[in-house]
Amino acid sequence: MDIIKVASTSRSTAVAGAIAGVMRERGQVDVQAIGAGAVNQAVKACCIARGYLELDGIDIVCIPMFVEVDIDGQERTAVRLSVEQRCSETQPEAGAEAEAEEAETSEGLEKVESRL
Repeated sequence: MDIIKVASTSRSTAVAGAIAGVMRERGQVDVQAIGAGAVNQAVKACCIARGYLELDGIDIVCIPMFVEVDIDGQERTAVRLSVEQRCSETQPEAGAEAEAEEAETSEGLEKVESRL
């Protein structure tokens, strides 16, 4: 399992590049951070990586969790973001969906107008 460890001093674009590279190669990666600053950089990196991978037609999701890690004999709580490829679902076309909403709105307005 690949874990990218992020510090508060990590450059978010560099971490994003690492996330994108592992995603292209393996399809899944965990990003781990301890502390508010590190979590901030990790989340920004996931956002940036999503943009990088979008160009390749890969859509990703992040599943956050808390994990206990041992650092120099001390137990710490870390945030781990499991980055995975989003399963593509069949979605109605935006045009068809907008037309259906417009029809419902028109019907609703006709009912209101007929009562006036």
